[in-house]
Amino acid sequence: MRRREFLLGVAGASAAWPLAATAQGPNPRVIGVLVLGNPPPEPFLTGLRDELHAAGYVEGRTVRLEIRNAESRAARLAEKAADLVALKADLIVAYQTPAATAAKQATHDIPVVFVSVSDPVGTGLVASLARPGANVTGTSAGTTEVAGKSVELIRELLPAARRLAVLANGADPFTPSYLAAIGESARRLGIDMEPIMVRPAEPLEAAFEAMIAKGSQALIVQGSLVRPEAADLALKHRLPSLSSPSIWPRAGGLLSYSADFSAMLREAAAYVDRILKGAKPADLPVSFPTKFELIVNLKTANALGLAIPPNILSRADEVIA
Repeated sequence: MRRREFLLGVAGASAAWPLAATAQGPNPRVIGVLVLGNPPPEPFLTGLRDELHAAGYVEGRTVRLEIRNAESRAARLAEKAADLVALKADLIVAYQTPAATAAKQATHDIPVVFVSVSDPVGTGLVASLARPGANVTGTSAGTTEVAGKSVELIRELLPAARRLAVLANGADPFTPSYLAAIGESARRLGIDMEPIMVRPAEPLEAAFEAMIAKGSQALIVQGSLVRPEAADLALKHRLPSLSSPSIWPRAGGLLSYSADFSAMLREAAAYVDRILKGAKPADLPVSFPTKFELIVNLKTANALGLAIPPNILSRADEVIA
């Protein structure tokens, strides 16, 4: 099991609102960054820093990051978001739906750019994709569409499977839509879906025991629940597992299927740049993914004694051997 992906990043500073027409100046602009902690945020933080640098920003000189991590405790997101508001951050970048919801609830004035959010209209983050309204915009992960495709991948991988467990986040506003999308696809394919509801910081052993007791033959893990314990337990209980974040197979899960993460980060950094230069979030349409990636972990497949069908391998964007 590789753990480097699960390190946490920290940084900090403060600055004032309103926004100027340029991100350059003697005082660095403050970008607040809000994360739940599931999935582990280091790949996101590293990617965000890289894309901001590519856009011409120099951390510590033109921008400073104030990172707030709720450490998997959803109830702490409101407190962390309020902290960034009290610091008078110039802008808040929120990773995934729980953090974006907390940021929106914390401020009507500071611009919020969300990254990898699911169903931003259905969860009330924006009025529409074309015209977000208010102070919030960002990049959608297209997870409703991904959810249905995930069930199709399970069917390709395990044609005889009839019972599918879904480890679902009881603290994520997107969860009802997520389960509905999976349920619709599962019914169409003749698969029984069994939701197992947990909260992000909750131990998972009992949840996995419940899956096995119910005869589950495969597992989908909601993206905001990805953490090392989940990957370890999926392997321990010999459950072929799929999730959306690309760190899932890199942490020992079997498959991931998701929007191109690098592209989402590039779009988010571009929105940060435009807003720091004077654009209004209400005028920036939510970005929807056009490319999706499939990653397969062959090591995990071998450990499970599972042969990955050639048609899946041929479509994979990355194979971890």
